[in-house]
Amino acid sequence: MMNRIEVPLSKKKILLLVLGSIAFVIFGILFILNPETFVSPIFRNPQILRIIGIAAVIFFSATGIYGFRKLFDQKIGLIVDEHGITDYTNASSVGLIDWADITGIETEEVMSTKFLLIFTINPDKYLERVKGFKRKLMQGNMKMYGTPLAITSTTLNYNFNDLEKLLKNRLLEQKGTSLKNRNNLC
Repeated sequence: MMNRIEVPLSKKKILLLVLGSIAFVIFGILFILNPETFVSPIFRNPQILRIIGIAAVIFFSATGIYGFRKLFDQKIGLIVDEHGITDYTNASSVGLIDWADITGIETEEVMSTKFLLIFTINPDKYLERVKGFKRKLMQGNMKMYGTPLAITSTTLNYNFNDLEKLLKNRLLEQKGTSLKNRNNLC
């Protein structure tokens, strides 16, 4: 039987994300109210700056609200046990991802942020669990990476490389155990 590992959310990292979101919302508001102040050789059109400001306010308000809620979230960020990986690390987390469903784990990096892609036999099973904005996020992941499931250590109190090693090793252990059990049945 596999020992259970619980990785807590990092309130410090989440607080920094909230503060960063607030700063970008403030800049977005300034872009909306005074776009002429920010005209430069790159952005000459105040209307484009106003649109950028609106987009910044919308996006970073959403991330700030999500982060603020996560600050008071009592859930463990990530649980690894004999059942699978239970993920509450980001806005598109689905909870338990069963070991039996996982076919592979790959690392991806976008703008120096690393995350783990969790590939499964039936990705639709996990898409069906969610609705609304969360579903849209996961569908975007599916189109870009071939899986709706992504785990990041950005909100965890855990090193990314250690997390990657832990999950890949546990997957190998689990696959080895399930093969042994199948062979014993024959």
